[in-house]
Amino acid sequence: MQLVIGGAFSGKRKIVKDTIGTCSWVSAYQEDRIADWETRWLHGTTLVIEGWEKWIADELTTSESNDDIRSLYKALFQTLFEEEQRRKNKIVLIMLEMGKGIVPLQKKDRRLRDIAGWIAQDAAQLSDQVDYVWNGLARRLK
Repeated sequence: MQLVIGGAFSGKRKIVKDTIGTCSWVSAYQEDRIADWETRWLHGTTLVIEGWEKWIADELTTSESNDDIRSLYKALFQTLFEEEQRRKNKIVLIMLEMGKGIVPLQKKDRRLRDIAGWIAQDAAQLSDQVDYVWNGLARRLK
């Protein structure tokens, strides 16, 4: 798995499109559900999943437990990792780096930032490659 992370409008999507061949996209920005990856991932393509902060924000409205949300996504990453190995096709996770250390004023915004950060750490740990994108430039971190 590959994680591409960076700020909003930093060029993450362009970097992925320019470096990856044929892709199957699942995007919260297009109103896709995270579970859509199973039906959208076409044979012989790289699966690209983006919009994690939107899916996480949806979970915040239904779950009081940060640990439960994090566990849900850790299990999903493990499933994706195993499916990537089984299909022998690559998965790219595009994630938004939220805050750059700035603490939001609203409690719900702080919670979203915290959980998204933990989930990004979990994704980075499981990924073979991690790239940070800023101003359209990618830097390999792992």
